[in-house]
This record gives sequence, structure tokens and C-alpha cells, in this order.
Amino acid sequence: MTDDIKIIYKPIGWIRSPFQSIEGMPIQPVGARDDRGTVELESDYVDGIKDLDGFSHIILIYHFHLSSGYSLRVRPFLDDRKRGLFATRAPKRPNPIGVSIVRLEKISHTTLHIRGVDIVDGTPLLDIKPYVSEFDAPEDAEDGWIGKARKSIRRTRSDKRFQ
Repeated sequence: MTDDIKIIYKPIGWIRSPFQSIEGMPIQPVGARDDRGTVELESDYVDGIKDLDGFSHIILIYHFHLSSGYSLRVRPFLDDRKRGLFATRAPKRPNPIGVSIVRLEKISHTTLHIRGVDIVDGTPLLDIKPYVSEFDAPEDAEDGWIGKARKSIRRTRSDKRFQ
């Protein structure tokens, strides 16, 4: 392994949402069930969404463009204790990549209409994958420390701790 590898991504589109700021935003899609948004796909990629309309949910992979720096120990939104960064969904990461599973409501040419958006407006989209329950929801999954905070996930909102 070498440290001189450069990885460069080009956005395939932009995520539009009602959230103009990180503060006050839902921390996960489950807390944003009724929040609607769109994915504005660059026209060069429109052929890539053929057949996507048969899926109820999609996985959005995006760049946390408002995030800089990181710490390997963080105080996550759902806990008062510091946790290891990789045991959290904190946005400040060595590679600031976010993942959200959202409901796909309809597709209009290069626009995907989505619900359950927990992403700040104008976020660069890196990739889209179909959500497939057989692949993406293992029956034997365990939620680690987050399992204890499950009741507060829907009502917890982002604050300034990761700005």
C-alpha cells in the first residue's frame, strides 16, 4: 500500500432538500420520513437510471461538502459519551462520504423525487444504488451502542458539533 494514491470523484448530480443549514436537520432518514427533496442528475447520467423506477428505495452516496477535518473520537448525536469515529455516523471523517437510504417517489427525466431526505441542500451526489432488502438488511444485524438510543433517533436533530 502506498500513500500516494489519489482518488478523485466527480459529482453525478446534486441533492436538493428543504435543509439550508446543517443545524436542525434530521440526523438519519428515519427522522425525516416526510421530508421531501430531489436528486438533480447531470444529463450525461440519465441512461444510468433506466429501470430504477421499480425500486421503492434507493441508496444515495454523497460527499459531505460542508465538512472538514475529523477526530477519531467523537461525541455522537445519540450519546453523551465519546465513541470511536467508525462506530458512529458522524459526518467529519477522513473521507467525508455520506450514505442515506431514501424513498424513491418518482422519476421525471433527470430528476428523482425522494422522501426521507436527511441531507443539506446542494450536496454533491457521488452514486446511486438500488436498495435491495435481501442484500441490505441482514437478519442477524446488531446495532451496537446505538441500539440503546433507538427511541430518540426520530426526534434527534443536528447541531453545530460537526461544523
